[in-house]
Amino acid sequence: AQARTHALTPFDLAAGPLLRAALLVLGAERHVLLVNQHHIVSDGWSMDVLLHELAALYRAFAAGAAPALPPLAVHYTDYAAWQRAWLAGAVLERQLGYWSAQLAGAPQVLELPADRPRPAVQSYRGAHLETHLEAALTARLKALGQARGATLFMTLLAAFELLLARYSGQDDLLVGSPIANRTAAGSEGLIGFFVNTLVLRARLDQAQRFDELLAQVRGTALDAYAHQDLPFEQLVERLNPQRSLSRSPLFQIMFALQNNAPSALALPGLTVAPLAQDTPSAKFDLTLAAADTGDGLRLVWEYATDLFERARIERMAAHFAVLLQGIVADPAADLHRLALLTEDETAQLADWNATDTEYPADKTVVDLFEAQVAAIPDNLALVFEDEALTYAAL
Repeated sequence: AQARTHALTPFDLAAGPLLRAALLVLGAERHVLLVNQHHIVSDGWSMDVLLHELAALYRAFAAGAAPALPPLAVHYTDYAAWQRAWLAGAVLERQLGYWSAQLAGAPQVLELPADRPRPAVQSYRGAHLETHLEAALTARLKALGQARGATLFMTLLAAFELLLARYSGQDDLLVGSPIANRTAAGSEGLIGFFVNTLVLRARLDQAQRFDELLAQVRGTALDAYAHQDLPFEQLVERLNPQRSLSRSPLFQIMFALQNNAPSALALPGLTVAPLAQDTPSAKFDLTLAAADTGDGLRLVWEYATDLFERARIERMAAHFAVLLQGIVADPAADLHRLALLTEDETAQLADWNATDTEYPADKTVVDLFEAQVAAIPDNLALVFEDEALTYAAL
């Protein structure tokens, strides 16, 4: 409860501070350290930098030595000033031109089947579901991508976009994806807001093969990386999509692959482990975050509880696993031939469709219909809009 309250308490951007820390003393040898930075001055990479520097300072303190972090070659203010000066004029117009052309005519909404209607205003209430893909499947996905010059991110994104297309019925869709955006020299060791959001467009044809979709996704991703410097906020400002308080602009679904595992925190005299927590919030309708654990892939499905029940997300996660198994089994399969249903669902569907019935061999369809008319002449036989016919009238 303390951790959740600490995480959800708003920051005062006017007065600060933009970093909060609290130490919970649970016993003489058991403590919990809570550290929270506002996203305006931090990102996921920054948190790893912060922990690395915290460990160095603690080791110096424990040894009675003066803290001695190496001086920074550049500061975040230097980066901000450089970015503002560089991302202007012709450079800015090239970036804007690329994204404007890439997203021209793209649908602004991706509507997945939901359990309840979309509220007029997003509440950002959410929940998380964690699933796991075994190491053998992960290895086959990596090998599939490597054989085609694609990364694991590209392979998973292509499969996820196919899943979304099947669920939504849309063949043109947008997915957001975060990128570290630390391309400037000296930015690796800085704490600050560098991360940017790329809007990746997929146009699918269910008759195309999966390896063809993967090649398309690879090209889209590489082009996006080459134009990653334009802040998402400026892109929204330029495209000026129709805004709604009920959904985020341009995309409502996000995909991320965490491939730089956070450093283990080693402190003298202490055993340190991350504290598991489930913050009840969701930034988008749905976010799929994958992480390579070395023992397979950990998938975290963050979903808006205003829209989805947990059972629906559990079923979507199961369908994603089935889809991935089919992809590694036959990467050249046509998209429409790749299965989604689990074995239990396939068996249930077969039961539902077992509707064979023995009809009299000496009767025609007309004879059978006439028998119905004689038995129930006043029952409704046909309804179309405001018109209705009984069996006798028909």
